[in-house]
Amino acid sequence: MAGHSKWKNIMYRKGAQDQKRAKQFTKVGREITVAAKTGQPDPEHNPRLRAAIQAARGVNMGKDAIERAIKKAAGGDDTTDYQEMRYEGYGPGGIAVIVEALTDNRNRTASEVRAAFNKFNGSLGETGSVSFMFERMGQVVFAVEIGDPDAVFEAAFEAGASDVASDDDGHTIYCDPSDFGQVSEALSEQFGDPREASLIWKPGNTIELDEHKGGSLLKLIDTLEDSDDVQTVAANFEIADDVMERLVA
Repeated sequence: MAGHSKWKNIMYRKGAQDQKRAKQFTKVGREITVAAKTGQPDPEHNPRLRAAIQAARGVNMGKDAIERAIKKAAGGDDTTDYQEMRYEGYGPGGIAVIVEALTDNRNRTASEVRAAFNKFNGSLGETGSVSFMFERMGQVVFAVEIGDPDAVFEAAFEAGASDVASDDDGHTIYCDPSDFGQVSEALSEQFGDPREASLIWKPGNTIELDEHKGGSLLKLIDTLEDSDDVQTVAANFEIADDVMERLVA
């Protein structure tokens, strides 16, 4: 759990997050579009769309922008055919990495992902080669100020969560992916919009990296996330706080 907490904190660097906000909007908007196209445009009857809306709120995407994305998809105005892709491999230090993408050009995306791994001494593997080291979960993160750990714990389990981790950085609530919509909505009603809300790949165990390998891995993750096609990147690593401070300085 401690390793995952560090990974959550790496996700990441407030300055970098601010710079990437436009890309975040592109990514969550693309997920809303795909969710609305593949199911009903009503989030009450479309769990994936409900989850996408929660993720959009987690990056402060406005209500009007969310509704426009849904209407555009439901009305057939967006004719782009996005395909869901998952890439798995190893990064520096033998770290397992999962990359999820939504793309309208599989060859372009595969080429970009492969080039990123190669550049930072990683290697792509077959689908399933590393995902067994992770658990698919819903994650909702709130600022520490919303309440004391006991109150958050009680509210989370009443909402249907499976685990809660509270520390000085905030409260992280985990749940089964199928319960993500109801859990995140119930908690949002009680505590306000979360800092983050999304489906994640939670590592079962983590590997601690030194400054050299940690720096290379962070560059790999940054390069992958710079692609509009890449939706999420997960990895089973941790970096000591003092090392991380030097890397992100």
